Amino acid sequence: MPEIPASDLPLAGLRVIDLTSVLFGPYTTQMLGDLGAEVIKVEAPDGDVTRAIGPSRHPGMAAAFLGSNRNKRSIVLDLKRAPARDALWQLVAGADMFVHNIRPQKVARLGFTPDAVLARKPDIVYGALHGYLEEGPYAGRPAYDDVIQGECGVAHAFALRDGEPALAPTVIADKSAGLVAATALTAALVKRFRRGRGVYVEVGMFEAMAAYTLVEHQFGASFVPPEGPAGYTRVISAERRPYRTRDGYLCMLAYTDRQWQAFWQLAGRPEMARDARFTTMAERTRNIDVLYAAAGSALAERTTEAWLALLTEAEIPCGRINTFEDLRGDSHLGAIGFFRPLAHPSEGALEVPDPGVRFDRAALPLRHPQPGLGADSAAILREAGLDEAAITAALGTARDTDAADDPSVNIG
Repeated sequence: MPEIPASDLPLAGLRVIDLTSVLFGPYTTQMLGDLGAEVIKVEAPDGDVTRAIGPSRHPGMAAAFLGSNRNKRSIVLDLKRAPARDALWQLVAGADMFVHNIRPQKVARLGFTPDAVLARKPDIVYGALHGYLEEGPYAGRPAYDDVIQGECGVAHAFALRDGEPALAPTVIADKSAGLVAATALTAALVKRFRRGRGVYVEVGMFEAMAAYTLVEHQFGASFVPPEGPAGYTRVISAERRPYRTRDGYLCMLAYTDRQWQAFWQLAGRPEMARDARFTTMAERTRNIDVLYAAAGSALAERTTEAWLALLTEAEIPCGRINTFEDLRGDSHLGAIGFFRPLAHPSEGALEVPDPGVRFDRAALPLRHPQPGLGADSAAILREAGLDEAAITAALGTARDTDAADDPSVNIG
């Protein structure tokens, strides 16, 4: 698969100052970097906490960090120090976008509120990735994926299906809100180019995930007055799960009238295709538990491979249950080169998942390996026009004594 030349990427030539940590923010800015933006990751002296999460070959380069920080450079600035804040202002002066996931009260103490930054740099896109939108009573509260899964309704959806709440075994809130944030920030760039001035973009993880969850689960409560309860009956059915076959499991989703009619023929149960409970989408939805239980009973009669062959031939959506290890042997992922090799300058041979995006049938390039903590600090400041004395002051370890020297002010 050919790669897009770096200079031809959609966001090529744009500079992003990235004060994000953990996953919500770094995943957002990684997508901007994948699309061609120059992303400068500003880290506190201890670095992003994910540098210590998961297996690693060297300190500060753990797996969780590697997963959401490619196509970035790193600079360390202790923003409790005045010279470091001065250096950050210099970086802002040459940037197109400023993105952080610092809580509002903390970013105010640092002096980098949206009003302050837009006053100094009127054409910048300012992105604040918050746990909760700032106009509500939850503003300023800390937020992490597990908490947001509970608050936005995801955990409750498990309770409707299984009788007790549960958390999805993936950081779904951080990553889904990151997709919303990347979309909003890219749209803000378009608005900036159209009107010639900056934009303040705020994304609340709680609100973004509540909207995300209610796309289907608003259901009967979409109407005023309600035409039924919230909760999409098909999705919360206790019978909706990987189906057991004679020798394993598979996932199958017959959906349209034609697909269900074909399925019942393959299952040797043609009478089910004529059953009034299952002949239309509306009736299937009303009788979803019975429908899925009957399908499960039929699927148990053949092997996984036999069903996959039959269902694929009939164009009924189906798939095997892959382990994480199975993905590496998947024929489709192998054919598209999904697991892309990366020769990292400090970590050696790595694999990087393909973002799953193509422009003009070309893949996005891996332009920068995940950076070591502060690996680009001096170079970034030189590019910003600082002289050696200013660079030494900005990167120095001595702490200035001033009003901002407050140990409660932290990135993240």
